[in-house]
Amino acid sequence: MIDIKIKKLQLRNTWRIARNSSDYKENVFIKIQRNGIAGFGEAAPNVRYGENPQLTIERIRKAEKIIENADLFQFTAIKKTLDEEIQDQNCAKAAIDMAVMDWVGKSLDVPLYKLWGLNPLLAPITSFSIGIDTPDILKKKIEQTKDFPILKIKVGKDNEKEIIKAVRSITEKPLRIDVNEAWTSKEEALEKILWMQEQNIEFIEQPMPADMLQETAWLRERINIPIVADESVKNVSDIAKLSCAFEGINIKLMKSGGLVEAIKMIEVAHGLGMKVMLGCMIESSLAITAAAHLSPCIEWADLDGNLLINNDPFQGVKVENGKLILDDSPGLGVSGDF
Repeated sequence: MIDIKIKKLQLRNTWRIARNSSDYKENVFIKIQRNGIAGFGEAAPNVRYGENPQLTIERIRKAEKIIENADLFQFTAIKKTLDEEIQDQNCAKAAIDMAVMDWVGKSLDVPLYKLWGLNPLLAPITSFSIGIDTPDILKKKIEQTKDFPILKIKVGKDNEKEIIKAVRSITEKPLRIDVNEAWTSKEEALEKILWMQEQNIEFIEQPMPADMLQETAWLRERINIPIVADESVKNVSDIAKLSCAFEGINIKLMKSGGLVEAIKMIEVAHGLGMKVMLGCMIESSLAITAAAHLSPCIEWADLDGNLLINNDPFQGVKVENGKLILDDSPGLGVSGDF
């Protein structure tokens, strides 16, 4: 039996990106119990991928028999079966995969990073994301991020210069620019990025729609800033075709369907000479901590979704001056319940 609950996560500020805005997110939390051990998972449905909480719950319930009959230590086989059973709602697979891995780690009494042979001291600095807003409000938000050495700035409403000038008026911190597919003309994208190259920008994330791969490749040849794929990549099968247009990929557990797939994605991307960022949706510390366990083997982290909400039901990975700090608690290493 899988316990399931929808919980409304309240955002500290209205969250605006190029596609939409929101004041809260409804995430789905699950608990798998066996032998006196509980494994926790979280799904963050995203409308960009045709997901919603109700369909997510339906898919989890559909997979319940798989979990009941499975040896949870055989998590790679479980992942394969879930891929066959759930063709959409990748976030549902992520929640199940996460809960299984939490259970396995707790059963073996080891944190997940140790299960994968990773050194937690190598976890990178996470950026702190700031949504689209007026210059005055942006300045106030940035003043509240003094403990974060890297900022991720959302753009895509045709006022990029105004936004970046406002940011640069109060800080010289490195910036990561996330466009969320908003630029639909390669000439427009080129003009904007050429200007940004002089503004201490670390990289540009998903400047054009996912289906505009050739245009993005054209753009890449003409700029000096790395381009990172987000909406263009969900799982391992997407990566090879992207190497012509992107220097890196943004892996999110909610897109990949969980930790098991994310590990494969990291290996494939690195094998192709691409860098990897671990990102997130708006998530609690449960899902953020799950991703953080993989962070010692990637180049960039954007794991701040839990820092954007004010009613986090879990406690997990800590952030000190932007650096992700994992402890040695078993499994995911989170405390709390839903």
